[in-house]
Parts: sequence; structure tokens; C-alpha cells
Amino acid sequence: MNANQLRPKEAYNVAIAGATGAVGETFLNILEQRNFPINTLKLYASKRSKGKQVTFKGTTYTIEELTEDSFKDIDIALFSAGGAQSKKYAPFAVKAGAVVVDNSSAFRLDPEVPLVVPEVNPEDVVWHNGIISNPNCTTIIMLVALKPLHDYSRVKQVFVSTYQSASGAGAQAMEELKQQVRDWAAGRDLSVNKFTHQLLYNVIPHIDTFQDNGYTGEEMKMFNETKKILHDDEVRVSATCVRIPVLYSHSESVTVMTEEPISPEKARELFNNAPGLKVNDNPDGCEYPMPLGSQFQDDCYVGRIRENIAAENALNFWISGDQIRKGAALNAIQIAELLVKNAQKANPALKDVSGF
Repeated sequence: MNANQLRPKEAYNVAIAGATGAVGETFLNILEQRNFPINTLKLYASKRSKGKQVTFKGTTYTIEELTEDSFKDIDIALFSAGGAQSKKYAPFAVKAGAVVVDNSSAFRLDPEVPLVVPEVNPEDVVWHNGIISNPNCTTIIMLVALKPLHDYSRVKQVFVSTYQSASGAGAQAMEELKQQVRDWAAGRDLSVNKFTHQLLYNVIPHIDTFQDNGYTGEEMKMFNETKKILHDDEVRVSATCVRIPVLYSHSESVTVMTEEPISPEKARELFNNAPGLKVNDNPDGCEYPMPLGSQFQDDCYVGRIRENIAAENALNFWISGDQIRKGAALNAIQIAELLVKNAQKANPALKDVSGF
């Protein structure tokens, strides 16, 4: 066991870095909802948030400033403070003996850092050296659905267009969309600060910076992360990522090409038996996944399942999931739960705290 493998305990000392952001707040909600075994809880954010108070399980906690010395006696550190902060402070958490679950892109493609979706590659949590990365939200939502198909017939190529909500760009971006609604209703000029263009009554096919190959950083994340998570360097993902005027939940239109054909009926069966997925696929009743139905939910919703009539061995489906929950906070906490369950295997005599 290396120095940063979680030790078996009945409860753990947990720290959250970035506790006042949208994901940080959702960390707290999910930790309480799933009754994660917490002994002590430390909440950290930037200097400007120092002193703010939040309530968790009826107890009031004061936000502290994140520093290099914040992780003494911490077992698990959940990071959602941005890539720069993760690169700066995660090594100090590891040095102090904590296991870091990081929500930023800082370590995702580091070959020494596992990149984990618990429904897809839970086995990868065992080889970490102190840091485990959360994938990009769009990658997580897509792979929850790709995994059961890939297990049945190897995925070769994926063509995906994403429809990403304003909350994926943060709280200020959501507020900008809301203000554009208010200004439009009042006949005022609309201001644009957080997005490259007006989002209201518009879609923006541009998320993250453009790369030399014409794809954006967001699109290349889906390409690179899928290969790492599936342990398959041959799988190819071509993505177009689009921002839409919706507050919560990302949706994705996916075409997947497999070695052997998968019928829509078989795909529904595979999806129905897969963890983290719910099938909502009743075209006659106009029932299919939408952001309004998937927001604030833990599961991703899949529908519009049909054969692709333009290519062989190809299947189309539509998926929608809350990117702040499953695409960020929930996925990180599920990783922490895996760590706890694995630690408990080393000491079966402990009281079972792995039910959550």
C-alpha cells in the first residue's frame, strides 16, 4: 500500500477546495444525501470567500482560505477550484497524506493519474499515487452510455454533437443568460461578457479555445479522455460542442459505430441494465430525454435510440444529464465511495460504512 492509499476507517476527514462554487455547493448536498462517512469536514475557497458560512447536516462551517497547509490530517480532498489551483495545491494535499479527487483538467491526461467514471472503469482507482481525476462533464455523460455498448461490441468511432447549458460555464454565465432575458423583456440592450456572443435566442458552436486542427479544447477533451478511460487508443471521437440557452443539464446527440451491429432493441436492453442510466424512449408519445427532466438528477437519461441508416454497424441515440451533478460533483463523490469500499476490504471487521 503506498502512502496515499486510503486507510480503513469508520469515518474520514474530508476537505473541499472550491467549496463556494456551484460544484462545491453540490459536493455538500450530495455528501449529505448519500450519507458519506465524514469525521471532520474542512471547507476551503479563495481569499475573497474566507469567513463565509455554510450549513452541512445542521452544523455551521466557516469557509477558510485555501493554503499550502490546509490538508493536515485530511484523508480525502475534493477539488473543484480550477486547474491552476489544483496544480498549485493538490501536490501539498498529497504530501500531507490525502487522496485528491480533482474535478479540473489539470491532471486528466497525466499517465500517472487515473481518469475515472465509476460506472465505466472503477478498477482504475486502485493504482493512483495520490490524485484521481474526474473527466470532462461531456465525456462522463457520453461514456455512461457508451460503456454497455462497448462491452457488447467494441466501439470503433463516435460522432457526437453536444448541447451544453449555461451552468457549464459557471454561476456568472448563468446570471448573464438570466440578465439577457430580463433585458430583452424590458427592451434594453443585451450585454455580453461571459460568452463570445449573445446566448439568448442563439446557439454558440464554440466552447473552449480553438486548436490548430480546428477543434476546440472541449472537443479534444472528448477525443483524448475517451481513449484513456476505455483503455483503447484506437477508438476515435469527433465532437462538435455547442452552448445553448438552457440553465442546467447537457445533452448530446451520439452516433456510435461498433465492430458488430447492435440493434435498437438490444441497445435498449443494454442501457436498461447499465448503472447510472435511465431509458426514456417512447417516440409515439413524444417522450425522450430533455434538460428539464434530467436537471438535478443523478442518472443520465437516454432515448431516441435508432439504427443509423447512413452507415453500417452504427447506432444513434440522444442523452441528457446534469453536468454539475453526474458531470462533476457526483462522479467525484462516487470515486471517493470507491476508495472507501476498497479500504474497507482490508479490514472487514470494521462497521460497514460502504452503503451510502
